[in-house]
Amino acid sequence: MFNGFSHSVMGASHEKRGIVCQDSSAYEVGNGYAAVVVADGHGSKKHFRSNVGSKAATEAALETIAKFYADPDAFDEHFRTDHKRIIRNIEKQVISLWNEKVLDHLDKNPVTPEELNKFSYEEFDEIPPESYYGTTLIAAVAGRGYTFGFQIGDGSLVAVFEDGETSMIMDYEESNPANITSSMCNANAASMFDQFYVDNKRLLAICVSTDGLYTSFGSDYDFLDYHTIIASQLTNLEGFMPSLKNNLVKRSHFGTEDDISVACVFDVDLARDNLDIIKAKVVENKRLAAERKARLLGR
Repeated sequence: MFNGFSHSVMGASHEKRGIVCQDSSAYEVGNGYAAVVVADGHGSKKHFRSNVGSKAATEAALETIAKFYADPDAFDEHFRTDHKRIIRNIEKQVISLWNEKVLDHLDKNPVTPEELNKFSYEEFDEIPPESYYGTTLIAAVAGRGYTFGFQIGDGSLVAVFEDGETSMIMDYEESNPANITSSMCNANAASMFDQFYVDNKRLLAICVSTDGLYTSFGSDYDFLDYHTIIASQLTNLEGFMPSLKNNLVKRSHFGTEDDISVACVFDVDLARDNLDIIKAKVVENKRLAAERKARLLGR
C-alpha cells in the first residue's frame, strides 16, 4: 500500500519582488501505482506565466500516467518487456497534453496590456506562445516491484531503500547537458528528457524536488541524509508534515531564497517494518557527518 505527500513554498526572493510562487507539486496513489511530480517555472522575463505552466505540467504528468495505468495488469506485463519505449511514449504524451493545457489557457486568458508592456513589440513577436509558460518537470512512479521516472530540466530525484541507503538516481544536472536549458516549452522537448528504471529493488520511498531544495544544502551528503530523516518520519506523516513545512520555509528564506517543492510516495508497510533500521541509519549519518566536519576543520 502506498501513501504520499507534496508541498511547495515560496522563496524569499519572490516575496521581496512580489512574484508568485512558480513551483508546483503533486502526488497520486492510483490502482497499482503511486506517482510524484514537481515542476519549477522559469523565472526569466519571457516566461511570465511559468506559474501556470508548472501547474499544467504536474497535471499533464499525473493525467498521462493515470491513462497508461487504466489497466494496471496489462501495463505491468508490457512495461517489464519494453519499458524504454513506453516511458518515451509517456514523455511524448505529457508534452502534448501540456501544450494543449497552456494553449487553452492562453485562448481563454489573452495576454494582458500589463504583461505586454514589459516587452518591445519586436521582443514579444519573437517569443513562441508556449514559452510564456516555460517550466521544468520531474516525475517518478512506484509500481509493483519496479520504479521509473523522467525529468526535463533541473531538480532532483532521490530513492530511499529499505535499509536506509539513499541514491540520486539521476544526477542533479544530468538533464541539462552542455548548459542547454531543458524546458517543457522547447520545440524538441520530447527529446530532452532523461529517464530511469529500477527493477526488483524494494524501494521504501521515492522523492522528487525542485532545485531550491538541493541548493539549500552544503553537500550531496547532507542532501541525501535529509531524505533518510524524511523516511524515518513517514510512519507519523500527519505529525511530521508541520515540521517539514516549517523546515522548507526556513530553507527557502535562508538558503538560496528560491521556491522549493518536494513530493514523495512511499511503501507504508516497508516504512513501518523497517523503522528501526531507518532510525539507526539516521544516527549513523549524523556520526559520519560529524567526522566529515572534523576532518574539514582539521585541514
